[in-house]
Amino acid sequence: MELDDTFFMKQALKLAIQASEEDEVPIGAVVVVNNRIIGKGYNQSVRLGDCTAHAEMLALTAAFQSLNSSVLDECKIYVTVEPCPMCAGALSWSRIGEVIYGASEPKSGFSHFTPSLLHPKTTVKQGILEDECSMVMRDFFSSKRD
Repeated sequence: MELDDTFFMKQALKLAIQASEEDEVPIGAVVVVNNRIIGKGYNQSVRLGDCTAHAEMLALTAAFQSLNSSVLDECKIYVTVEPCPMCAGALSWSRIGEVIYGASEPKSGFSHFTPSLLHPKTTVKQGILEDECSMVMRDFFSSKRD
């Protein structure tokens, strides 16, 4: 099995589905270094009563603990939806090497801010499993409107 961007985004998607099953906004994230997942998370704001308990924040915390470091410049984070400004700020402080996300967030994604909220050395890749990531979000919110 090849451990590529699609493989790791599928792992993040599994976490997004878990979030949805727990009635949380379905976003999942995994932090990877050397083809190994060292941090993962999914939105748990409702469960934890904490508006900062986003998938990225929880995945970053686990990665910091795994590496015993607050610097993740050799790491990549895979997120099913474009990170919000809060998460982009945390990603910047971590100096994450690469941010890879599936679906864009047209209302509150970090890419709508200039200058960039990410660290200048962080690279960004978007659109990995975009349709699947978007569908999980659409399904979740359409079920709320029914």
